[in-house]
Amino acid sequence: MADDAPPPGIDASVPNPARMYDYFLGGKNNYAADREAAERVLRVAPEARMLARRNRAFLRRAVRHLVTEVGIRQFVDIGTGLPAQGGVHEVAHELDPSVRVAYVDHDPVVLAHARALLSGAGSTVTVRGDLRRPEEILADPGLRSLIDLSQPVAILLVAVVHFLSEADKPAQLVARLRDAVVPGSHLVLSHVTDEERGGAAREGAAVYRGSDAGVTLRSRDQIQELFDGCEVLDPGLVPLDDWRPDDENPLALQARRNLPTWFLCGVGRIP
Repeated sequence: MADDAPPPGIDASVPNPARMYDYFLGGKNNYAADREAAERVLRVAPEARMLARRNRAFLRRAVRHLVTEVGIRQFVDIGTGLPAQGGVHEVAHELDPSVRVAYVDHDPVVLAHARALLSGAGSTVTVRGDLRRPEEILADPGLRSLIDLSQPVAILLVAVVHFLSEADKPAQLVARLRDAVVPGSHLVLSHVTDEERGGAAREGAAVYRGSDAGVTLRSRDQIQELFDGCEVLDPGLVPLDDWRPDDENPLALQARRNLPTWFLCGVGRIP
């Protein structure tokens, strides 16, 4: 995509968070403005590239847990971003090919790529939706054609809520999603914070103010509030690497904990 003209309606001169994230993950679905902005983030927060990968690793672990240990067979991934290796449907289908996944985003580039990639997968659907209008997401005919909201579902809000400002009232938006699904459903969420490596986090967030979606850093208490009404699963709201790590080697665990992080994550059950 880097050498192609952008699709109609896309201003490739303005950095885009989804394409910047793709760059951090080593993808090629980005333009010069995205790469330049991402490099500015890396100059003030060199850990940003590794954090993107660790965030994806958390997502994969959460999906595996929900499929194998909880029995969830439906996922709604809101703010999915550009398709990357190890997406929700790939992780879930390795365990159970019957799992159904709805990808939701409002970015036209993300939607075009996701629909092209997933065009023959009958157990996935890609729909346009904005987290600021949660009822519209869950009422979307394409989503409802695949996802049965009378059965438990996992709502994935991975690295997306921090693109909402305080004026958007994010806790209320998450609560509206929570109240729209049945008991036994789950919420998976990760969010940037300024409580660790605050200077780097704030400088990195400042770069995003020049993109088409700014970042709002929140405290642990503010992120915890997003789980109100949920039973937060062990180990609670923790840094990315501490949520049920795959590697139990003590030296490897300690090495990961020594890496700087400004992401917190957790999984909550809706009782």
